[in-house]
Amino acid sequence: MFSLFELVWKRIRLFFTDDEVFYIGGADVLPPPLEREQENRCLIALSGLHGDSEPMTREDARKQLIEHNLRLVVYLARKFENTGICVEDLISIGTIGLIKAVETYKEDYGSRLATYAARCIDNELLMHFRAKKKTSKEVSLYEPIGTDKEGNQIQLLD
Repeated sequence: MFSLFELVWKRIRLFFTDDEVFYIGGADVLPPPLEREQENRCLIALSGLHGDSEPMTREDARKQLIEHNLRLVVYLARKFENTGICVEDLISIGTIGLIKAVETYKEDYGSRLATYAARCIDNELLMHFRAKKKTSKEVSLYEPIGTDKEGNQIQLLD
């Protein structure tokens, strides 16, 4: 699991232009979303069943589903740009949600993978904001709060 996560983490560092989304340090464009039949083939391989077509390993199917849905992560992460968190961090947090979505998706949910993944990505981002909000009011006793007449730093502990 960590090897795929590390692979995705390396590819997540993105920069944006008006037309396309590129990897940082390269000219590779994010792959387009999968066609419906390709997605179905990957989902079948991910579930462990093999259809009539050529067999695909579970790891290859998982990797393909994650890579081809990274545009969705970027799109959803950009909705939260005004939160004060770097977009690259939001994308990496959203990618964790995408990985969870691919791992837990079942065809009997009645929706496509992208719909389910969008909810998982949003939930992961919102969970991060909630966790951050809990610790946002914490203050360190050793944090400098000013200086005295002699120029020494005064800490809250003093």
